[in-house]
Amino acid sequence: MKIFNKSILYFTAILGLFASCDLDDYSGGGGTGELEFNKIGGFTNGSGDEGFAEISAFDSKTNKLFIVNPNESELSVWDLSNPRNPLQGIDISLSGIPNSVSVYEGMVAVALENSSNKQANGTIALYDSEKQTLLNTYAAGALPDMVTFSPNGKYIIVANEGEPNDLYTIDPEGSITIIEVASSQVSTLCFSRFNSQSIGNDFRVFGPNASLAQDVEPEFVTISDDSKFAYITLQENNGIAVVNLETKTITDIIGLGVKDYSLPHNQIDASDKDNSVGNFQNWPVLGFYHPDAITFAKIKGSKFLITANEGDARDYEGFSEETRVKDLLLDPIAFPDAATLQLDENLGRLKTTTTNGDLDGDGDHDVIYAYGGRSFTIWTTSGTVVYDSGDQIGKTIFELDPGAFNNDEGSEADKRSDDKGAEPEAVETLSVGNKTLLFVGLERTGGVMVYDISNPFYPEFIEWLQDDVDISPEGLIAIEAKDSPTGNHLIIVTNEVSNTVAIYEITEIN
Repeated sequence: MKIFNKSILYFTAILGLFASCDLDDYSGGGGTGELEFNKIGGFTNGSGDEGFAEISAFDSKTNKLFIVNPNESELSVWDLSNPRNPLQGIDISLSGIPNSVSVYEGMVAVALENSSNKQANGTIALYDSEKQTLLNTYAAGALPDMVTFSPNGKYIIVANEGEPNDLYTIDPEGSITIIEVASSQVSTLCFSRFNSQSIGNDFRVFGPNASLAQDVEPEFVTISDDSKFAYITLQENNGIAVVNLETKTITDIIGLGVKDYSLPHNQIDASDKDNSVGNFQNWPVLGFYHPDAITFAKIKGSKFLITANEGDARDYEGFSEETRVKDLLLDPIAFPDAATLQLDENLGRLKTTTTNGDLDGDGDHDVIYAYGGRSFTIWTTSGTVVYDSGDQIGKTIFELDPGAFNNDEGSEADKRSDDKGAEPEAVETLSVGNKTLLFVGLERTGGVMVYDISNPFYPEFIEWLQDDVDISPEGLIAIEAKDSPTGNHLIIVTNEVSNTVAIYEITEIN
């Protein structure tokens, strides 16, 4: 196991956007000593190929960990009363393919995809955590991909992704399901009222013959601390939907814009065929943020959203947007050095899209786009960038362990340089003393990066939690000390490829 510790102060945030903020409010102050992170437990859930351990949720009332196991259509159950010696419990058989799980005070909600038809509506199953008996089922939309309870337990919110079939002949609408737990009232919110609107700010609607309502694919949900608003990533569309839970309406869709890889703090290694690992350069490329996971954070009274900018392309038999820069016809005015740029050792290998970039409709590309931000971003709840980690994830990994740089789930370094890099997948926050910590799981490179974001304008890298046996973190949960069986904060990482679960304990060294 390797735990890396090296503090890095990141580049200046866009402070001009926050001229009215008093940055002194985010200055340090005693109360928390140095933090130590130790892997105290771990286990393998299932055997064989990947997919036996994806998303997990912990119930502090019973000390049970529930793990989504789609390969066996079940919810795996482990007893973490002693996290150093986890004990396997009795698994729960499910009537669909589980994609997500969430827990609130003895209730366990599971998002179930229709096992016979992915484009058909799914269900939410609610279980008693202690007895593991079914309490209720609720109708959801097509492909319920993420489920979560609101902080007050009043609502269960579901992101129904609504992916098309492989031939792209059936494309169900993406939607949001809101379940009121006490009354069992179910409301499904669709996006049809936005069909006639242009969202702007690089929000993408690009599926063949798709309306906006069909094209949006809700991915991940986070809820405000007061349980009034839900924020849902629309990954392929490069946006976030805002939902008022009290009125049960989608109030806004926010286009997230792009990051500019020609700027000094946004360097990338764009090729896996350049005979050089960690070949950081600036390029005339714009990157869609394409966030996967999102989390809400309240830091010293201010509200923020934090995204893991994984990146994602649509690549189906019936429609694919994916190509490489070397296969684009580049506009000779925008790119007078196109022949050089399109060499494999330069930009030629970089994955890009055919659906965006021809700004004037003349058949060539005036802009080159990349998938994902290779970063995490802190936003206001209205979608303004507070801070983006730029190129620091890639540069930090390269500095700490060059062999892990842009690797592909434990393979050789540099394999993913042409295709979204480390792929930040999961984000979670945790308050420890007077610090707010951010945890970022890296799907391809592996491990979890830890930051102090107590000052959201100037996050500071703390550690990289990494063990070679744990490959491809998919799920990430933080357990507060008051809910932890050890009395200390815990971080639990569910790794999709290795089918392993890693348990880290955080202790304070005074």
